Amino acid sequence: MNSRNCWRALRGCVLTAVGMATAFASPVLRAEGVEQGRWIEAPGAVLSHRQRIEPVNRALEERLTELLPRLMREVGLDMWVVINREYAEDPVYLTLVPEPVFAARRTTMLVFYDRGDEGLERLTVSRYPLGGLYDAVWEGGDLDEQWERLGEVIAERDPQRIGIDVSRHWPVADGLTASLRDRLEESLGPDLSRRLVSAEDLAIRWLETRSPVEQESYPHIVALARGVIAEAFSNRVITPGVTTTEDVAWYIRQRFADLDLAAWFMPDVDIQREGTECEEGSPFCGDTDVVIQRGDILHTDVGICYLRLCTDTQEMGYVLRQGEAEVPAELRSALEAGNHWQDLLTGQFQEGRTGNELLGAARA
Repeated sequence: MNSRNCWRALRGCVLTAVGMATAFASPVLRAEGVEQGRWIEAPGAVLSHRQRIEPVNRALEERLTELLPRLMREVGLDMWVVINREYAEDPVYLTLVPEPVFAARRTTMLVFYDRGDEGLERLTVSRYPLGGLYDAVWEGGDLDEQWERLGEVIAERDPQRIGIDVSRHWPVADGLTASLRDRLEESLGPDLSRRLVSAEDLAIRWLETRSPVEQESYPHIVALARGVIAEAFSNRVITPGVTTTEDVAWYIRQRFADLDLAAWFMPDVDIQREGTECEEGSPFCGDTDVVIQRGDILHTDVGICYLRLCTDTQEMGYVLRQGEAEVPAELRSALEAGNHWQDLLTGQFQEGRTGNELLGAARA
């Protein structure tokens, strides 16, 4: 078993047995007590795009109202300015605007200003409105006037530390282009420009923190991904000696598309086979684009994005040999050891620890 693959899994590894494929095979694959591969097709399991607007915007409003003010105070920013242009969106931008917005329009400017006891002011200086979550402080079409108005809005509030999305280390916190920063400094003048600081810590905390309503819906999103894995690791898809790992990977990709679930990355399916060894230094122990045979151990890594939350799920499967009715005891034992390692690792999660510190504590 590849423990490195297992402990990286979002929800832990599940070992599924893939039986002999026949035209009449109807295997029952269970994970967490739910029969998978059937309920996922039930009406309502995946919302239509129109139905997704309400839960997404409800979660966003909670985040903007409850989470963002706290994060800004924790990192010591009294203003955060997010500026981007159409076709070159800041990675943070689409997490800040309501559905059905799916891109910046022309030049879009967001301003967040902490008024202390009066709460967080959310402003947009943009040609197009962004709904009830933001107050528009400019309406027009002239780009020079837009930048002038942004400078006025910031000067009126006189913030001491203005966060902008520039970062040497984190691409998701480095969304402000060089030309937009130049234009911003021109609009602010020398005094206010000296107050510009990196919003790296704020952007990262904003992206990594889940709100209560997001945590409530996330298990369902993970279950959707796992349901497709259960289908893929079944006799419906795999015929030993015929089906390749690439066939299975593309089945997963297509099923996500059929369910109108965006793939976060191309699904990966690889095998580990008795008698073969891992290449030294390889991050994963498995071969891809090979025909699946009985006795193979399957590994998959898949991810979907739904309701603005993304999954990264890895699971293992075993292809039964002729005459076998369950996964061999030595593989179940290996899985238990891998899952025990997962428990040790997650048991060391503490706020304020670095990844290397919690890894060291888990190994100890």
